Amino acid sequence: MTPSTLKKTSKAASVLTMLAKPKGASLQAICKATGWQPHSARAALSGLRKAGHTIERLPGDGKEGGSVYRLSSTPQAAE
Repeated sequence: MTPSTLKKTSKAASVLTMLAKPKGASLQAICKATGWQPHSARAALSGLRKAGHTIERLPGDGKEGGSVYRLSSTPQAAE
């Protein structure tokens, strides 16, 4: 494949993929995957909520510390 045929994935799409996993993702994992600062990652989560996604905030497992975020529903498509 040539570089022009590869499709670039946006950081927001990467965050959605991480949140869609059953275990979800911690803020630290989101920051590491995107290169964002924590305040930027939290702003992205807020933006996803405003776009209609329902994101659960769960207590962390103690390994990474902090909360874990998980996508619980996506916005309904307009009919």
